[in-house]
Order: sequence, then structure tokens, then C-alpha cells
Amino acid sequence: MTGPMPGPAGRSCPGCAARLRSAGVQEESADFDARHLPSALGPAPADGGPASAPALPRRAAGLLLGCATAVLGLLYFTVAGTLLGPPLLWPRTRRRALAALAAGARRLTALERRRRSVFFGDRFPDRPVPDHRILRYLATRVWAGLVTGFVAGLLAFGAVLAGLLVASLARGTLGWRELLVQGVLGGVLLFLNVQGLLALESFDARLARESFGPSERELLRRRIDELATSRAAVLQAVDTERRRIERDLHDGVQQRLVALAMLLGRARRGRTPEQADSLLEQAHRESRELLTELREVAWRVYPTALDSQGLREALAGVSERCHIPVRMDFGLTEPLPAPVETAAYFVVSEAVTNAAKHAAAATRIHVSVRAYGALLVVRVEDDGAGGADPAGSGLTGLHSRVGALDGRLHVHSPSGGPTTITAELPCA
Repeated sequence: MTGPMPGPAGRSCPGCAARLRSAGVQEESADFDARHLPSALGPAPADGGPASAPALPRRAAGLLLGCATAVLGLLYFTVAGTLLGPPLLWPRTRRRALAALAAGARRLTALERRRRSVFFGDRFPDRPVPDHRILRYLATRVWAGLVTGFVAGLLAFGAVLAGLLVASLARGTLGWRELLVQGVLGGVLLFLNVQGLLALESFDARLARESFGPSERELLRRRIDELATSRAAVLQAVDTERRRIERDLHDGVQQRLVALAMLLGRARRGRTPEQADSLLEQAHRESRELLTELREVAWRVYPTALDSQGLREALAGVSERCHIPVRMDFGLTEPLPAPVETAAYFVVSEAVTNAAKHAAAATRIHVSVRAYGALLVVRVEDDGAGGADPAGSGLTGLHSRVGALDGRLHVHSPSGGPTTITAELPCA
């Protein structure tokens, strides 16, 4: 990661609130605007998932509709199996017969996907599904739908018997002993029916997800690819950081050490006390600048304020060093894991530094650090002209640093602004 992050660790202190006020930093209230929530906290319907779980009546209607579509599937397999039975048994025509059977099954499967989408809010990737998976899904769905219809029928039958029981009790033809026995038996059957319907609903959802979504093997392969990419990115980021530190030491600290040694050598060879005093004064000034630069290099490697004073004070130091007013919304009450805290600091530091250096006409920077469950969301927004390049060296380093923690970094910087950098870091 590139981009200067100057400032010695010792400059952050408990009196940071006064520095914040003097630097133009304002603490924002905890009521953060809802538009600041990133989409990754809960997928929107357009992104491939329901914003919230559908209501129970809607899901019940979808489950009952699944019983009707299961009957359609049974009729299809009965008719198509009768017509395509001989071609399916003959090896020469088996492939074409299977293709014809799968073609009709795809139409019924599309109806099932539509049912899952409308009544359960499911979103599936638009990708080709093999014929054998289509046939297996439809056959299993027919079986599950018929069982669901049977269980729902038992529930309806039990409701009718409960009505007759209440009517007998009202007429006085039913004793309390019979009522107690029938009530206990009915309660047990009602519990079993409800549990059966819930299990069948869960099975229906799992069946659709396994048939139309990525398989476990595909998910595992994708995860392995992500880990391999993340590992390569981390190695590249470490190498880039090492080169940057080496360049800072060579071009900055080493050159000042050489200048300091030359000044001390000239002072030793000074012919007059006045000349020696002047050279020693220059050497003293050079040593102080050397210490400042060395402290800044160490600060860019790792800010010790994170260990001694915490993330809030370390971010306050970043805000103090920025010449643009920074508004801070820090909503954390629980301590963070050390790697997450470090990544959050560097995201804010790099984003604020980039905004101060490259954001044309930027007049304010808004920083938000908040936790949503087990997810830490760090958001930095400036009102500059936009046009930030996500492939730049600084943002590429942030991508690697965030990706190493299984997090995600979003950069939104349209022409004309504003520029918004959002990092989502899992804390668990």
C-alpha cells in the first residue's frame, strides 16, 4: 500500500477531542443515514436475494401451490413415460427420448422456479442446468409435493374433526374425559403435521438451491480459487510494502544520516568556534528532522497508537493530519480483533490521504466505522470530483489487505463525485 501516512505514534493522546475540534473534525451522532449501509449487509431483490423473509401466509400459499404443480409433474411423467417408454428402452433412440423428456420437464421446472421466486423470494443464477439434474429435480419435487399435499390434507381433516368436536361439546353430547383424550390426541397430531410441513418446506428450498444454485463441489472450488487469489495478493502486498519501506529508508532516512554525518565531520574540522557552533546547530536540526522522518516511516509500517490507545484515537490522529475537515462517525463499543482493527485503520488512513492529495475541490470527508452484527463496515466518502482509479497502487493494496481477511472493498467514484470507499470486514 502506498500513500503517506505521516505522524508519530506519540502524537495521539487522550486529549484528542480538543485536537479534533481544532482540526475541524466533528463527532457525528449515532443516527447514521440509512443510505450509508452497503448492499452487502443484506442482498436486495435486484442483487439476487430477498430483502426479508416472506410472510407466513405467502409461504403457505406457495407450499400449497407446490402441491398442485406436483400433480402436473406426475401427470407429465405418466403421459410422457407412456409415450416415450419404448424409445427410452431402445439404446439407439434413448438419447433423443431423454432430450425430449427433459425439454418438457424444463417447462415445468421453470414454473417451479417462478413459484419459488414469487412466494419465497428465491433468486437463482441464470446459468444452464444439465438435463439429468432437471429430471432429478422434477421427479423429487413431484414426490415431495405429493407428500406435502397428503400432510396438508391430514391437517385439513384434523381441522374438520376439531370442528365436529367443538359442536359435540356445545350440544352436550361429549363428556370431559372424551374431550381430554381427543384434545391430547389432536394436539399431538397437530404438532406432527406442522413439523412435517415445516420440514417439507425446508426440503423444498434445499432441493431448489442444490439443483439451480452452485453445487457444494463448485462452492468448494470457488472458495479454493478465492483463497489462492487472496494468498497471491497478500504476498504481492507484502512485497510491495517491503519495497516501499526500503525506498523510504534509502531515499529519506539514509540520505539524512549521510547529511548528518557530513555536518558532524565538518564541525570537527571547523577552524573557528563560531563555524563549529553553526555546523553543530545545523546537525542538531537535521537530527530532529531525521527522528521525525524515522518516526513517520515506523508509523506507516504499524501505528503503535492502535496498541496503546485503540482504533478511535489512531483514527483521530489521521483526521488531525488531514487539511480537509473530517467528520467522524465512530459507533464501536466492543473491541475488535487485532487484524481487523489494523485493516480498518489502514483503510481509513489510505482513503483520507488519497482524498486529501487527489480529490479535486474536496471540502469535507465523512468517515464511518460501525459494526453490523459480525461485520465491521468502514466507509469513507469525500465530496471531490471523483474519478478514482480502483486499479491504482493504493487501492490495490487495500483490496489485498481487506481480501486477506475475507472482506470486500467497494470503490464508487463516478465522474463528478462523490467518491465512496466501503470496506466490509468480518469480525468472527
